Formats: sequence, C-alpha cells, structure tokens
Amino acid sequence: MAVGNHRFAQLVIDQQAIYENIKNAKHNLPAGDELFMTVKANGYGHGAVQVAQVAKRAGADGFCVSIIDEALELRRGGIAKSPILVLGIGDAIDAKVAADNNISLTAASSDWLEKAAEVLELYPVTNKVKIHLALDTGMGRIGFQTAEELQEAIAVLEHHTNVMEWEGLFTHFATADDPNTEYFELQKSRFTEMMKVVKQRPKYVHIANSATSLWHDFSGSNMVRLGAAGYGLNPSGDVIPTTPYPLKPAMSFVSQLVYTKQIAAGRSVGYGATYTAKQAEWIGTIPVGYADGVPRKLQGFHVLIDGHECEIVGRVCMDQMMVRLPYKMVPGTKVVLMGESNDKKITAEDIAEYIDTIGYDVICGFSSRLAHRYV
Repeated sequence: MAVGNHRFAQLVIDQQAIYENIKNAKHNLPAGDELFMTVKANGYGHGAVQVAQVAKRAGADGFCVSIIDEALELRRGGIAKSPILVLGIGDAIDAKVAADNNISLTAASSDWLEKAAEVLELYPVTNKVKIHLALDTGMGRIGFQTAEELQEAIAVLEHHTNVMEWEGLFTHFATADDPNTEYFELQKSRFTEMMKVVKQRPKYVHIANSATSLWHDFSGSNMVRLGAAGYGLNPSGDVIPTTPYPLKPAMSFVSQLVYTKQIAAGRSVGYGATYTAKQAEWIGTIPVGYADGVPRKLQGFHVLIDGHECEIVGRVCMDQMMVRLPYKMVPGTKVVLMGESNDKKITAEDIAEYIDTIGYDVICGFSSRLAHRYV
C-alpha cells in the first residue's frame, strides 16, 4: 500500500514517551531480571525497527515478535546482536533461518521439535537454534498442557543438543488485567506444578506480560515481555486505573480539514443519508477513512479541532470522513483524531470504548497508508 506522504494525515510517534515507559518498567523490575520489548505487529503500529532502537537506548535486553519475518525485519534494521524471540508457532523448516540469524523460536509440541531437529541435521548450520517451550496453563492458545508433555519435550531437546539449545520456558496469563485474580492464581499454580519436572532451568523463565508486571507477583521468573505498557497503554483500559509508574501514550493521529461548507437544514451527509442537519450547519471533510484504519463505527464520536469536540456525522467513508464544525473553519485547520488539542484529549481507550473493543485493536488497526512521523 502506498504511504500518503503528500496528504496531511500522520501517526505522530513520541519516542521520548516510549523511552520513559520502558525505562520506568525496567526500573520497576527485581534486580537482575531482564526486559524484552514486544515489537510484533509493526511495534503495535508504532514502527518495529524505530521502537526497537529506542527500546535499546532505554535498556531493553531483547525483543519479542510474533512471526519470524518480524524478527528478520529487526535484524535487517540494525538490531544485530540483541536476543529476539518469536512467540508464535511457525513452520519447523524455519529452524534453519532462525539458527542462521540467531533468532529464538517457540515450540509447543514434541513433534515440532523432532521435525525442526531433522531440518537442522539435514542442512547443518553454524549455530544451534534456541528454543523456548510454551506452557498452556489456561490461555488455551499454544503450549504443553501437562507435566508429562513437558518432560517429553525436554527429553527431545536433550537428545538433540547438537543442533538445539533450550533457552527458555514461558506461559501467558489470560486475566492478568482483571481485578478478580482467581483465574490468574489458578494459572500460576498450574505453572508451578509443571515446573516441578524441570530439573535444570533454562536461561529464561518468563511469565509476565505488561499486565502481570504491573499488578502481580511474578517471582520465579527472570524476564518480562513488555507490550502495551511500553507504548503507554493501560492493558486493562480503565478497569484498573492505577499503575506503579506513569504510562505515557506514544501515538497521536493528526490530519486536517481539506474542505468546508455550510449545508442547509434538511440536507444529509454520507452514505445511507444517516445524518440530516436540523439547521444550517458547517461541515468539514477530513481526508482519512476506514482504509486508513479509522473505525467505520465511529459515527457519533468526535475529533478535536482547536480544542472543540466536533462530532463525526454520517458514516465514515473509505477515504474521507465528515464532522460538524462549531463555526466556519478554513481548509488546512489541524484535526486531532487521537491525542491532545488545547485542554482536551482523545485516547485509544476512548475510541475503543465507543466501538466496544480494546485500545490494542485501535492502534494496531491503523493502516500502512498513514505516514509515520517520529518526534
């Protein structure tokens, strides 16, 4: 998709906010624990390589991604020596690519480990592939569910030490952002029980994502996978409003009015004529739409223009959207779709609440057509 560099519509990324969020998270860790910054999904829409570079300066010890292509992007982008862990399950044939590029892979079955070992023994590499074993303690996504399965996987790793290095072991909590800790504690007890069969711990044992690191005891592990908090998002939305350190949102979304006009009472706006003016009104058009990741359901929400909350009227179109203006404004006037304008602000969580989703969904949904500006 072409980037709209000739259109004023930008995601503005505050690198200092990312730096401070990571610095504060690192400071909040027990002595000796490491922090891996999660930069999957293009750094939650902020730009993976750029975020990784800032994170390194802030003290991040390594990085987490979802697929091996994201890890390779970091390597090509200059993240040459830092550990990179792929959290998702890929094809076993990629074990060679991972070994060649010093990328750690996640395994969740003994069969996958055997296939990966076969690949590495058929196509020898200089480095061993580093493996993290995923434990499913209640997320229901990927991972070994029983101590017996885990023991079997460890045996496979021990049998293939010529091509594999057991580097880590982890689980993921489903309700770490919920004030009710019952299910969290159930998962933690399952993890503790499974760990009893681990005679020699690997280098990394990690159970904490952002929410776990903010609100729970994660002793027994020695690494945190920082995600949303690194970008300034509260993982719980506003369910748990207080955090041990301030979270500074790093992303703003700005555009401008490209056209304004006054319409008469009775005139309608947008597809389906879902909005009709009750009196003469000034309408402004903004050159972004759902092809840019602006949720189509935002009709009735608002943007900020000179500190005014301007209602989105009519359906959000693919490439444009319309707002009701408080008075005549000229084309070129700045519009804030997410961020601050005078004494008002719109957060990702505000948008998420309006369309019944989460802040992660909002910021990851902005499309590659939007230019990124780093400040």
